[in-house]
Amino acid sequence: MDGLVMAGQLILGLSILVSLHEFGHYITAKWFKMRVDKFYLFFDFLFPVPTVLNFALFKKKIGDTEYGLGWFPLGGYVSIAGMIDETQDASKLSAVPEPWEFRGKPAWQRLIVMLGGIIVNVILGIAIYFGINYKTGNNYIAKDELNKNGIYAGRLAQEVGFRTGDKVLKVNGKDFKEYGEIGGAILDDNVSYTVERAGKTIEVVIPSDFLNKLSDEKDQFIQPLFPFKIAQVTEPKKPSLLSKLFGKSEPEDLPAFKAGLKSGDKIVTMNGQPVVYYQLLKDSLTKYAGKNVAFGIERQGKIDTINMTVSPIGTLGFMTERLIKLSHEDYTIGQAFVMGATDAFDVVVKNVKGFKKIFAGDVRADKALSGPFEIAAMYGAHWDWLNFWSLTGLLSMALAFMNLLPIPALDGGHALFLLYEIITGRPPSEKVLERAQQVGTVILLALMVFVLGNGAFKAFFK
Repeated sequence: MDGLVMAGQLILGLSILVSLHEFGHYITAKWFKMRVDKFYLFFDFLFPVPTVLNFALFKKKIGDTEYGLGWFPLGGYVSIAGMIDETQDASKLSAVPEPWEFRGKPAWQRLIVMLGGIIVNVILGIAIYFGINYKTGNNYIAKDELNKNGIYAGRLAQEVGFRTGDKVLKVNGKDFKEYGEIGGAILDDNVSYTVERAGKTIEVVIPSDFLNKLSDEKDQFIQPLFPFKIAQVTEPKKPSLLSKLFGKSEPEDLPAFKAGLKSGDKIVTMNGQPVVYYQLLKDSLTKYAGKNVAFGIERQGKIDTINMTVSPIGTLGFMTERLIKLSHEDYTIGQAFVMGATDAFDVVVKNVKGFKKIFAGDVRADKALSGPFEIAAMYGAHWDWLNFWSLTGLLSMALAFMNLLPIPALDGGHALFLLYEIITGRPPSEKVLERAQQVGTVILLALMVFVLGNGAFKAFFK
């Protein structure tokens, strides 16, 4: 069921993005009175060969345009008469251009049509972030609140010089307002953090290849160190059909559920040692995996001792409520729009920084690039609309950025040729455009195979 929820969110999110992206091409083509032959979500052929397995799950012709749902669930397309793209080749365009064809229009109009999808994705990204900012405002952990307890330094953070309990004073030599700015700086060049430790000021410098290691870690390398109480005890799941085939027929009780822990309880001691912070408890549980441990539990002001056998993977089976103060800012409509645009274009900035790191050799492509498996995991196994729209907004801006890259077969590649035509006053030959389209398609297919294969490998073998 978890997999179905993740897949459902991924399909819905991508369907929204692809449909609106193609609508951008469609509406600008109609605006300039170009004939649009097809408008499809997904491909009605075996991409990228437009003559193989041609059929649609649904189609309806209205006017000159056939609207449909293809069978090949990868992207979608708008087929504009007289345009060389993945749905047709130059051999079909040997006749004199008609006034209603793409190639029969001025270069500046064709450029707007090619950028129409990107523009709509940017508008969508800004609109989503605007809506989120206006509805939720800004909830954040302020610098002062973070430094009351200090940070929790994970294994990699300790490797580069952080220690649990450090208080972060500056990021890249500058003051900061909230915890989120600490992690956001990791894509910068020459990243450094100024921390206070035992009354001394220390500079922690992040090595250039740090992102390679960080991408392999499941935990954040720096977290706010926080006290906690139990928010919810995990109830046992019924064994799956596969588990039953291997002899598991009864639900497996997790330690917290079996011991009767309740929402609102606090774990205050572990084998007689005080427990204050969740991350330190988590580290201790790993050391006691499979062992029986005495826990001091505070419930309604009373302390009781409960023995629990820690699970083999070092867990008890509960979700936490962080006892850390969140600051909040409400936004007016104007402020929400400004913050929405800032958040949206920050995605583009981070993409640029990420590609710069890849080309500089600071991070490997297989670590940095995410495919459907990773994106589905980011959507999560529970349907959370705020998370859904946040991630969809991020993907909308990422899609705009990727399509703007000057690769033939992408919108950016088409736009590059059109800029050449506008500047020189003459278009590239149709043969050049066709060859460029073929080369671009090969590049995109190779990238797609790499991303899908890499994602599948990480999902099933790591």
